Amino acid sequence: MFRLLGILFTVLLAIATAVVVWPQFFHLEQTYPFAQIVAARGVVLAAFLVVAVLSLLLLLAKPLRGFAASVLIVALLGAAATGAIGFLRGFGADTLPEPTESSIRVLTWNTAGDEVSADEIAQQILDRGADVVALPETTEEVGEQIAVMLREQGHPMWVHHVQFKPDVVDGPKSWHTTVLVSPDLGEYSVIESSEDGSNNTGSVPSAVLMPIDGSGPAIVAVHAVAPRMEDMAQWQSDLRWIADQCPAGDFLLAGDFNATIDHMAGLGVDGGDMGYCRDAASRTGNGFSGTWPSSLPALLSTPIDHVMASPNWTPTGSVVIGGGGGSDHRGLVVQLEPVG
Repeated sequence: MFRLLGILFTVLLAIATAVVVWPQFFHLEQTYPFAQIVAARGVVLAAFLVVAVLSLLLLLAKPLRGFAASVLIVALLGAAATGAIGFLRGFGADTLPEPTESSIRVLTWNTAGDEVSADEIAQQILDRGADVVALPETTEEVGEQIAVMLREQGHPMWVHHVQFKPDVVDGPKSWHTTVLVSPDLGEYSVIESSEDGSNNTGSVPSAVLMPIDGSGPAIVAVHAVAPRMEDMAQWQSDLRWIADQCPAGDFLLAGDFNATIDHMAGLGVDGGDMGYCRDAASRTGNGFSGTWPSSLPALLSTPIDHVMASPNWTPTGSVVIGGGGGSDHRGLVVQLEPVG
């Protein structure tokens, strides 16, 4: 009887391991609670290793050796698979090369409203030499303060902004998204449907910027709702909307996607992760390095902040920057080089 129970438990554990390691095979990557579990691959890896250690201890008890050995094998396979995924995506590195005449740098950072000062944001932009900056949860006023500081340091940038429900006094900072763009990329404007919310992410705003002169990439500063149990449908809708913002052409996506690339399975086209756009961090050694929450080590955090680009851009490096200033997110900086 106990042997049958042990076999049943091992089989169920093996199935659960397969689902947790690769939920997209079962089309469960956007389903509660698997979406939340796969988001924390570092924690999942640690859990597999803990189970493996406990199984080793159980091997000391002769009556449980068969059961313990089976569990140990499943746990080690789960840990190895998760570790292999981490190795392929990158456990974290500062791979930013020296900028070239044709390269651009994109910085995204959810600043959690007023938790990060304008001075600190401006300093990061200067230190990283960013040309495009996506700042979910940053107000237009803070964006303008940043622009003034940057101008005084010889690094001018245009400020663009989208706010949901602007008539609400002292509404939450999550209703704001600010974008800064270097004049070297040309003049941009936010499309009307972003500003009035008629074509946008549902609960928190994204901003779609188009080049006025027709040259240069379209820029989408992304902010999707978090995948809480009560918001799963809206989250799924937001991800589909974001994927639709990168058709064939010249596009940059940057911001708080509230999703890892695991959640994006099925949303890419021709090798893309979201539409035609491809995630830069996972192609430059930082795909496993988490950006939220900043209170945990990067390898135990979830990589939900992204910079993505259409195939006419090649990512040549990236770096995750410390949360700092009280933000619950780390920032991400990516360098892109035009193809050809």
